[in-house]
Amino acid sequence: MAAQREWLETDYYEVLGVAADASAKDITKAYRKLARELHPDKNPGNTVAEDRFKQVSAAYAVLSDDATRKEYDEVRRLGPMGGGFGGGQGGFHFDPGDFAGAGGGIGDLLGQMFGRAGRGGRGGVAPQRGADVTAHLTMDFDDAVQGITTTLYLTSDAQCSTCGGNGARPGTSPQVCSVCHGRGVVDDNQGMFSFSSPCQRCHGKGSVVTDPCPTCQGSGIERRPREVKARIPAGVRDGQTIRLPGKGSPGRNGGPAGDLLVEIGVTPHERFGRADDNLTVTVPVTYPQAALGGVVDVPLLDGSHVALRLKPGTQSGSRHRIKGRGIATAKRTGDLIVTVAVAVPTHLTDAERAAIEALARVGAAPDESPDAAPDAGAATTVEGES
Repeated sequence: MAAQREWLETDYYEVLGVAADASAKDITKAYRKLARELHPDKNPGNTVAEDRFKQVSAAYAVLSDDATRKEYDEVRRLGPMGGGFGGGQGGFHFDPGDFAGAGGGIGDLLGQMFGRAGRGGRGGVAPQRGADVTAHLTMDFDDAVQGITTTLYLTSDAQCSTCGGNGARPGTSPQVCSVCHGRGVVDDNQGMFSFSSPCQRCHGKGSVVTDPCPTCQGSGIERRPREVKARIPAGVRDGQTIRLPGKGSPGRNGGPAGDLLVEIGVTPHERFGRADDNLTVTVPVTYPQAALGGVVDVPLLDGSHVALRLKPGTQSGSRHRIKGRGIATAKRTGDLIVTVAVAVPTHLTDAERAAIEALARVGAAPDESPDAAPDAGAATTVEGES
């Protein structure tokens, strides 16, 4: 991203409400909070919030990129007369190209600031990256685990559908600026100094729209509903943000489009839960199965089952791991964690009651002291799928 005059005039750290030495994580956190509060969809008709949203997006576009942030900090440190150009005798014409050989640092920065790309380069307003756009997507638990391709419906800035983004009424085209002759810059004499500055007639673009598009009024950008195809990867979490590069607002002056940030919300499942990349489920078993051991069917998220063999004396609340049956992400596949819950019958037949009373009389009830509980981390035998 090229340095701009706005960098000298605007403290982007103050815009985001963070310190100048804030970490990248703190900058992102501050931006997301402000973007949610100021998003035009949440503030319809509020021009103040819309302008503030644009300022926040511009600040994040600069500070979120390490290289651009370093350039910005250097420009702010040097100031408008940085590099020692603050005096001297006689007239002085400032051409940043004169400093292009000085390591490329200050020459490049000042050249970008004052509208020149170096000796022989064409000036004008530098390309500007489009703002990031935030959208919200609520997903079913199953879709979040498996991943889906979906269509997002949002209202945001987009390339004008009438003029194709050039700002001119259909059938016409922008004309070369008669003041700067397409350079985008003019020489500006200021006493002893002479600077090359952006052309005021064409605003540094090098061209002028004489017959503006009726839809976008010459800006090339309109705010309209649009559809965005989005591939949501398997294993996304509730509260996670997915970045879709180039799907945000269009850039200015040939700059790249911003990104679309999709904030994910996942609805709970009626039976399964999640712990990191592991699926969790509670399975009821009978008292005889827990006391004597046996095989129980454990449901899987896709509707099939897997058989789990319980050891004699399995305690209610104990956890058993079935490897590789959890959530598959790009990095790993988690496990299925099964919690056993002994189901106590609420209604007994006469025969059942007699059997339990007989068990109580002979003292055959299992020892429920902690020493008798099996190790929850012990290996569990897993039979084939049922």
